[in-house]
Amino acid sequence: MTILDPSSVRIHVLTYKEGLLSAVAHDLWIDVTRFTVDVNEEKNGVEVKVDASSLSVRCAMKEGEQRMDMLSAKDKRDIEKHIVEDVLVIKKHRDIRFHSRSMMAKGEGFSVSGDLEVMGKTRSISFDLMPRDREWLEATLRIHQPDFGIKPFSAMLGTLKIKPELDVVVHVSRNVWSDEPSR
Repeated sequence: MTILDPSSVRIHVLTYKEGLLSAVAHDLWIDVTRFTVDVNEEKNGVEVKVDASSLSVRCAMKEGEQRMDMLSAKDKRDIEKHIVEDVLVIKKHRDIRFHSRSMMAKGEGFSVSGDLEVMGKTRSISFDLMPRDREWLEATLRIHQPDFGIKPFSAMLGTLKIKPELDVVVHVSRNVWSDEPSR
């Protein structure tokens, strides 16, 4: 078994705004800073455990570009507090878990399916982990928050809110696998 760390895996969450007052809101880039990834080469599988309290707002996004100047340190702390207390309610469900059921070679990457558990609710998901560049593989998982019992954040009587769908983006170093993936 191989245990991966943030030097070989990066995870971030992208949220998107909507609502009548969306012009004053921000799309967000949120880094996941504490997690474990266990790769079982013999079973060609992976298990991921994310500490939900480790979500850290990196920046606002505008038209798909990172904008480091749009949020103050206080804004970031306030958003993070809402995430852990109101959205993910980590007092009840601190960990987010993924357990693969299959991981098959697909070109230079992998096709992965498994179970994602968030807030005590488990759903099956599938995604492709494919080359991003010469150093990294990348997967984007589109998550519908209500499927996991998550009520997307809203404020000001719902005129300012986060879309129910968010993207979890995972980058894995190609150096993790020294051999060709099993076929």
